[in-house]
Amino acid sequence: MRSIHWNRLAILDYNNNIDYLLENWSVSEAQVFIDEVDEIIDVLRLGKVEHQSTNYTGVKRCVLRKQITLFYKIADKNTIELLRFWNNYQDEKKFKL
Repeated sequence: MRSIHWNRLAILDYNNNIDYLLENWSVSEAQVFIDEVDEIIDVLRLGKVEHQSTNYTGVKRCVLRKQITLFYKIADKNTIELLRFWNNYQDEKKFKL
């Protein structure tokens, strides 16, 4: 089973998305998002799924919902690094890893 490492931007994005959901939607919507993230992290830990490659070397992407895409990389055979929980409605020009 792989370990999961959250980088600084992934933590910031994750918390910002939860804050947005709590401010503009509901606690239950925030919980659904949290559950979706937990589920995909479990899938990544098991290493049984390959997600879509990106233009960034070694970086994969996984659409969690139409609004949010998770970017991650396989740091080594035992570690996944979560890079971003990108809100797809943001300006793509501001996207950085």
